[in-house]
Amino acid sequence: MGQQKASKDGDRKVGRRALLIGGTVAAAGSAVLARDELARLWWRTPGVEKPRTEGAVDYTGARWVAASDANWRRADRPDDFGIDMVIVHVTQGSYDSAVKAFRDPGHKAATHYIVRQDGHVTQMIRELDVAYHAGNRDYNERSVGIEHEGFVDRPQDLTDEMYEASARLTARICARYDIPVDREHIIGHVEVPGTDHTDPGRHWDWDKYMRLVRRARTTPA
Repeated sequence: MGQQKASKDGDRKVGRRALLIGGTVAAAGSAVLARDELARLWWRTPGVEKPRTEGAVDYTGARWVAASDANWRRADRPDDFGIDMVIVHVTQGSYDSAVKAFRDPGHKAATHYIVRQDGHVTQMIRELDVAYHAGNRDYNERSVGIEHEGFVDRPQDLTDEMYEASARLTARICARYDIPVDREHIIGHVEVPGTDHTDPGRHWDWDKYMRLVRRARTTPA
């Protein structure tokens, strides 16, 4: 979260992929392609929802706690918006306070995951959906956000258990979407253009974290 200022991300009625359908179909000249594209978008019709499994998580071992619907937007990533980034946050509070905030429709922000100081992982938004976490619409649409329990000015909050659990989570996300394990694609909230947040702060050990992510990336899940 960094500073306690809620980010907002207005709904986009039709995604970039939808806008390309006409040109793609015309260029391909294929009824099969048209059918496939329409099949991807059928759930966008008013009153129709894409099937979801209640309580399902994208990361094995995570606990599911649903964020408020007001803090994220339904999507079909990576089909409508490609995922090529992981954004690291620090909660500026306790785990419980972060969960409470993300379940509050008035907060207007949430991340996909929260990692506790003891290494426990909670998922609050599905990876296929757009979480309002970066304060930048483009970055929201292309990223997965991970909060870490603690305060940016308290290095003792950044435990080994937290680093290791988060690194395993980030490694699996990178593997799933073929995201390069480097600092161009794994960034802090402070590095998002236009943000006024400071997390994960100067005490976040990027060298350690990236080393752990690379190690986890090459370790069988």
